[in-house]
Amino acid sequence: MTMSQNHEDCLALLEQIRWSGKPKCPYCESTNATAYNNERRYHCNACYISYSVTVGTLFHKTHVELQKWFVAIDLVLNSPKGITVRQLAKEIGVNKNTACYMIERIRKAMDEEPGLVQALIKLYEV
Repeated sequence: MTMSQNHEDCLALLEQIRWSGKPKCPYCESTNATAYNNERRYHCNACYISYSVTVGTLFHKTHVELQKWFVAIDLVLNSPKGITVRQLAKEIGVNKNTACYMIERIRKAMDEEPGLVQALIKLYEV
């Protein structure tokens, strides 16, 4: 896993990890969805809400590219002595406020959605 992956690749990977390839509505949990053309979004045919794979995850409503998030997760959780906000900002090319926000969300996600975070970490161990 590197930052050379594009956003589409990261979304596909996240869909595979989270849904095993079958989209599931984060609002009503229905698997009856229609994919939007030219977008990685889905329309739930049960509750009529549109969603993407990032809804309900640490990546929801963030403007940071997924590939930067994936690298940040690896750096935050696998740095032997930990990583500072400034180090993370420099490594992934964001400002220090964004890096601080990302570290907070990654740590919170370790408590709230450890399965997703651990699945992403395993990708780096290959």
